Amino acid sequence: MSRIGKAIITIPAGVTVTENNGVVTVKGPKGELSQELTAGITLEQKDGELNVNRPSESKQHKALHGLYRALINNMITGVNTGFEKKLELVGVGYRASHTGQKLELALGFSHGIVLELPSEVKVDTLTEKGKNPIITLASHDNQLLGMVAAKIRSFRKPEPYKGKGVRFLGEIVRRKAGKSA
Repeated sequence: MSRIGKAIITIPAGVTVTENNGVVTVKGPKGELSQELTAGITLEQKDGELNVNRPSESKQHKALHGLYRALINNMITGVNTGFEKKLELVGVGYRASHTGQKLELALGFSHGIVLELPSEVKVDTLTEKGKNPIITLASHDNQLLGMVAAKIRSFRKPEPYKGKGVRFLGEIVRRKAGKSA
């Protein structure tokens, strides 16, 4: 049996989980998320604990068992405490600023990049003298947060020779030696 799928999810106080016609809805203090369940995956809820069950031992059901358990657990964590990702801009002249839901980036191109962020994602930029600018993204939706962070990172991926680019805070970029004379 899937080790992830058979793990029981504890539902914290203030969070409600409902299932209606194959759609799971999770409500909490930070917001509301919903996910459609497929392939006969069912939920069993009692005493503040949630168990994800699969209908058979087929390969497809085994694969989806752990997936839906992880998705539902992320939804519960998101509406209760939320998620946060930090991106670091490494490079001379790389800057980030925000006004409302618009993130403005200067990443060494001849033009600035303006990204309109979804309303569910909160953005904050920090620029200190002598340190790399840091972009902090926060949301209750982990999937959306990851997509937005990946989009920002895709504008200038870290390169292996000088290490310049947009990277996640704490990400290690393998460096290569340049040309040998």
